[in-house]
Amino acid sequence: MARGDVKASWRKPAGALAILLLILVWVVLVASFSGPIGTLPVLVQALVYVVLGIAWILPLKPLLRWMETGQWRLPN
Repeated sequence: MARGDVKASWRKPAGALAILLLILVWVVLVASFSGPIGTLPVLVQALVYVVLGIAWILPLKPLLRWMETGQWRLPN
């Protein structure tokens, strides 16, 4: 391969699809608990939704690493 040539990888489109599916599943999961969460005091609701709004990002790091390198974990 000549310098500058890039081989297309199937991992990036597959990873992008996985990210979209992760978001969809997370939204459905959080929405399914909106009834019980809605009974909590407003400040507690806000805290719960802030935590849940950030928590979906945690599985992205290994997924993004896999998309770039093909490995789920950092080498030892």
